[in-house]
Amino acid sequence: MSSGVDALLEQARSRRNLPLPADRRRIREAAGLSLRAVAAALGVSHTAVANWEAGGTPREERGSYGRLLEELDRMA
Repeated sequence: MSSGVDALLEQARSRRNLPLPADRRRIREAAGLSLRAVAAALGVSHTAVANWEAGGTPREERGSYGRLLEELDRMA
């Protein structure tokens, strides 16, 4: 794929809905991952991830966080 197509797909992915907050935590815990591990992978603080699991909305990390949750959920 061209870089333009990749960029457009990434933009579309980043706008998709995230799982409900309770499901975000369930997915992470089912994968056996700590808040700190997820935070380190995304380049944010563990308190940011805890906030997202409590209902907060990630900004720049939304696409990456959504992809991570989607893949972890598939693996479960």
